[in-house]
Amino acid sequence: MEMVRLDPPAELTMPIGKAMFSQRATRRLDSNRPVTDGQLEIILNAASKAPNGGNVQPARYLVIRNRDAINEFGKLYFEAWWAKRRDAYGWTSKADIPEGSQYHLAALLADEMINAPVVVLVYSEPSGVAAASTFPGVQNLLLSARALGLGSVLTTLHAEVMERVNRMFGVPEEMVFHCCIPIGYPRGKFGPTSRLPTSATTSWESWGNPPPWK
Repeated sequence: MEMVRLDPPAELTMPIGKAMFSQRATRRLDSNRPVTDGQLEIILNAASKAPNGGNVQPARYLVIRNRDAINEFGKLYFEAWWAKRRDAYGWTSKADIPEGSQYHLAALLADEMINAPVVVLVYSEPSGVAAASTFPGVQNLLLSARALGLGSVLTTLHAEVMERVNRMFGVPEEMVFHCCIPIGYPRGKFGPTSRLPTSATTSWESWGNPPPWK
C-alpha cells in the first residue's frame, strides 16, 4: 500500500506541554455529546505518525461507535474488569474493595464503559516489535484527544473475554490485542494532576542515586 504524508491538522493547536500536564485518566464520559468522524480521523492520524520499529507500522485500530455494540462490549468489559480483580485479590464486588483503595475510582470504568461515545480497541499485526511499535501511537492518540477536549483512558481486558470480543467484531485470530481506549467528552474536568516528584522516581547514573534536581 502506498505511504502517505500528513500535515499537522489546524485543530491541534494546544501546546504539547498543556496537553501533557493536564491529561488525566477520564473514566466518566458524556454519552449525550457525540465524537465526530473528523475528530476521530485527527486522533488516528496522530497515532499513525508515532515512531515505530523499522517503519513496519504493525498497529491496527478498531473503532466502535454503534450504541448497541458498545452496550454489549461494556458488559464484557465489566466482566473482564472484575475477572482481573478476582484473579489478583479475590474481589468479586465493590464491597470487597478495601477502604481508601485506588480501585474504588478505577471501578467506575467497569460501570461506565457502556456510556462511552466511542471505544477504540488497539491491536497489532504479529511482529517482533509489536508492543514497542504500538504504544507510542497510543500515547499520540491520547494526547491528541486531550488537545481536542476529549477525555480518554487506557485500559485492558482479560483473557476470559477476549475470544468473545474478537468474535463480536470479526477480529482475525492472528491479531495481537494491546489495550482498550474509551473516548468522549468528560463529565468532569481535566487536570491539574498530582504526581510523585521525579526526584523520587528517577535514578541518576546508578540505581538509587538521586538526580541533580533533588
